[in-house]
Amino acid sequence: MNSFRPKLSDQNQNDDKPLVSKNMMGITKLVTFSPDAPILSALDTLLGKRITWAPVLDDTGKVVGLIDDKGCLNILLGSGYYNHPVGKETVSSNMPNVKKTIPIDIDIFMAANMFLTTPYKRLQIVDEYNNLAGQIRRRDILRAIKDLNTTTW
Repeated sequence: MNSFRPKLSDQNQNDDKPLVSKNMMGITKLVTFSPDAPILSALDTLLGKRITWAPVLDDTGKVVGLIDDKGCLNILLGSGYYNHPVGKETVSSNMPNVKKTIPIDIDIFMAANMFLTTPYKRLQIVDEYNNLAGQIRRRDILRAIKDLNTTTW
């Protein structure tokens, strides 16, 4: 069985609960964008990599939001309805207002609850400094459930 407990020096959580950690993160090397990146470049990358969203990071590596396929639909509205030139649009002007992040030291039960109570299929995992650590998907929680030894709880 995989261990889902990361080594944390200042741990305030119950020691019996498995934590979201590097062992549970589905992907740790993510495609990222800066807020001032051209939106058409981001759209090309999303389509080329066959991904539906990517984190948006500032110059220091802190998470400021995300760009997703739904946000990119604003390109059509901006260019057609409002007659805005698409070439000048940036990632930041098309990001949704919602930041889908969870802390790296959250336990698996809270992560599962987040997925149950929100429409999100993926969440960005951030450390205590709001730096991107990876992402977790609903599928990663399902794999963790399968790997957990339920007789030890």
